[in-house]
Amino acid sequence: MQRTERSRGGLDLSLLYKVFGAILFVYLFLGFMVLPCLNTLTSIFTARDAAGNVDPFAVIRFFFAGNMPSFVINSLKLAVCLVITVNVVGISIVLLTEYFDIKGSKILRLGYMTTLIYSGVALVTGYQFLYDSNGMLTQWLAGMFPGMNRQWFSGFSAVLFTMTFACTSNHALFLRNAIRGIDYNTVEAARNMGAKPFKVLFRVVMPTLLPTLFSLTVMTFITGLCAMSAPTLLGYNSINPEIVRLAGSSVADEAFPQARAALLSIILALFTIALLTMLNHYERKGHYLSVSKTKAKLVKQRIQSPVARVLAHIYAYVLFVIYMTPVVMIVLFAFQNWPAVRAKSLNVSDWTLINFFGTQDYSYTTSRGKQRIRKGVISGVFSNADTVGGIRLSFVLSALAAALACVIVVVAVNYIFKHKDKKRAAVVEACLLFPWLLPTILICYSFRTFFNGEVWYVLGKNLYYRENVRFLIVMAYTVVKLPFALRMVKAAFYAIDGELEDAARNLGASSLVTFLRVKLPIVLPSVLAVFALNFNALFTEYDMSATFHSSYGKSYAMVIQSMTAEEGRDGYNMNGSGRRCASTVFIMLVSGLILYLVYGVGARDLGERLERRKKRREFFARITGRRPAGN
Repeated sequence: MQRTERSRGGLDLSLLYKVFGAILFVYLFLGFMVLPCLNTLTSIFTARDAAGNVDPFAVIRFFFAGNMPSFVINSLKLAVCLVITVNVVGISIVLLTEYFDIKGSKILRLGYMTTLIYSGVALVTGYQFLYDSNGMLTQWLAGMFPGMNRQWFSGFSAVLFTMTFACTSNHALFLRNAIRGIDYNTVEAARNMGAKPFKVLFRVVMPTLLPTLFSLTVMTFITGLCAMSAPTLLGYNSINPEIVRLAGSSVADEAFPQARAALLSIILALFTIALLTMLNHYERKGHYLSVSKTKAKLVKQRIQSPVARVLAHIYAYVLFVIYMTPVVMIVLFAFQNWPAVRAKSLNVSDWTLINFFGTQDYSYTTSRGKQRIRKGVISGVFSNADTVGGIRLSFVLSALAAALACVIVVVAVNYIFKHKDKKRAAVVEACLLFPWLLPTILICYSFRTFFNGEVWYVLGKNLYYRENVRFLIVMAYTVVKLPFALRMVKAAFYAIDGELEDAARNLGASSLVTFLRVKLPIVLPSVLAVFALNFNALFTEYDMSATFHSSYGKSYAMVIQSMTAEEGRDGYNMNGSGRRCASTVFIMLVSGLILYLVYGVGARDLGERLERRKKRREFFARITGRRPAGN
């Protein structure tokens, strides 16, 4: 007889779970996805004129009459140029390290992949350290050319340069995997027919990479269109920084600020929906390549022409220098004292750990010639109240959001697979993918405006008020990360053998027990990897933090962004530059550790782990002179 779960009153508990889960899912979907976005859309058409009358088209007329189209044009300009530059650099770094036989390719690959361990405001900080008006390279060039413009690294060119190298991380991951999956037999067959190496590259290799390149192109375009940290810090008037600025404005400052921000958000959403729809249509068409039955591993190709080979090596190492110089300089200056960091001068005698730990007094002379001492104003990252507060807040909020996204997705994917032939499973999946259709800035702006008041949907609470904003940030973080988590966890569920679930059911296990004891242990490594990657992305996230910015929701990225504001003025805010360098190094360490755990340790199968454990035991046995355990 099949066992059932019933309470004492005879009520089926599984039915209660299903009803409660359905109500909670609908409540969260409507309240934290649909209603805020609808509120943003309707706010465009409910703007009031000077007389207080509702004018549905006032904001649209203002849009075309003012300078708002320039922000859209600037974002489109950046997105189009970024597609070209990122693809050129991204394709070349993958070919140089994976396809062509280039000396030192392993070292080059490490340099090209540094953008995986620091991005956003931390990456822009690294480039500013070199190229802004007081940057190392700018000071060196100004010494050689005294008449040069020291403000050269700002605006469109600076944003394009920075984002070009920042956005090649996707190529380093996904295009690298695609090119490694090429069947070498097809390459060898083309060469045997007399095709030259570059003809093989363009006629045989590149067509197999087109689906991946198309996806990367669309995602790069969306990244450029929705850029936030680089335009904000480098002074480029694009859509996202303008939305954040308008969100903090009022009608006393300018006309229709909130409605204008809403209109710009909707314009971004329309572009994003159109591009993702086009990408989805392209992927559904399917792209296939005939390969041999026995797949051969790709062998690196030697460039035959000596001139071309030399030029390829020069190009490869020039890119390596561009990628590595900000990283190396940031790391070195993180261990220099404040005067050395401010002067951009390296000196062994100035080596210190004060940028990380401890405090120092600062002595200075006033304009009247008096000597003043400020106690403990030179402080390190882990000794500064603002920085520690930002780290703690970002750590907690990011961990909560990453964990919540994983829990929601695991439960939802289990439901989707259980009812995969029914429409309700498709509806649940579509709801969780809904945030992917919208720009991050639209979701966050919608949260900020919808919940900034006594909202009936959350029992009359103002979620943007004081400490409540932290809950709002967690919910926004969670919503934004749901689509990525869904796709990754869903892929892991395909690895579950259906016979295991049938066996558990035949033994009398309930659905809940089967899920907890059979399914969850199988997908847990993938779930933990998703948690780590989401945490990594959210810990130093800038775009959403800027939208929700307040004294109660000041994230680590916002602290880094404001570190050098009025640095050293009247003896206050000392060592901001040093703490910024040290913060970037700290972010690199955290991100690098997480990526290592996910793609290093987490990617090894059981055989690899046992082999590495055996080697470690043999190594320690040689050192200690003892016989390895188990021998």
